[in-house]
Amino acid sequence: MRKVQFTILLIVFSAPTFPTGTKESRKNIPKIDFSCSGCELLYEQMKLEGLIQFNTFKAAYTGYIKLNIQNNPLLTVIDFNLPSSKKRMYVLNLVKKEVLFVSYVSHGRNSGGNYATSFSNRNGSHQSSLGFYRTAGTYEGGNGYSLLLDGLEEGINDQARPRAIVIHGADYCSEEVIRSSGRLGRSFGCPALPRELAKPIINTIKGRSLLFIYANQSDYLAMSEVL
Repeated sequence: MRKVQFTILLIVFSAPTFPTGTKESRKNIPKIDFSCSGCELLYEQMKLEGLIQFNTFKAAYTGYIKLNIQNNPLLTVIDFNLPSSKKRMYVLNLVKKEVLFVSYVSHGRNSGGNYATSFSNRNGSHQSSLGFYRTAGTYEGGNGYSLLLDGLEEGINDQARPRAIVIHGADYCSEEVIRSSGRLGRSFGCPALPRELAKPIINTIKGRSLLFIYANQSDYLAMSEVL
């Protein structure tokens, strides 16, 4: 009899349990249409035509669907198909359908001049890395108020932490520099922002939102398991 009781107890306590949805967890899920037609509709509703190329937005949206497990409505896109003399960083709220920031952003000094054309995941390369990142916490460092980034794509940007790839402000990222040299100054691989926008942008996107750095580059598109 004791053996039977022990067997029953073992079955009861070892049975798998599954989380049940709560009203709170369901309430926090963004109401976003994840279909292809939903991507096109959202692009139209947010009036992004003429601001962000559709193929860039579609790639970012694809990663948002696959990687945004925290249901964070924010999506930041950096389009390195554009020159540094153009504003090419966009902070979007996909739930409220709002464009929160549009900014200049510098690329790594060994990635190219006005255009970023070469990318690396290697420490010491001083090149930018493409792909999807998750934002983390902030700190005060040599470049001032900075935002830590975690690269989410193995072999593409997963060395972001060891390389100290962070978002920070920089004097070389300004319209004045563009007027004098025709392009922005360049970083050691970090996405550097204008000083006046660095803190508000960092404070908006910090804490596990999604960042996508894109260029229509065949090596990245072939390696990425997200796109």
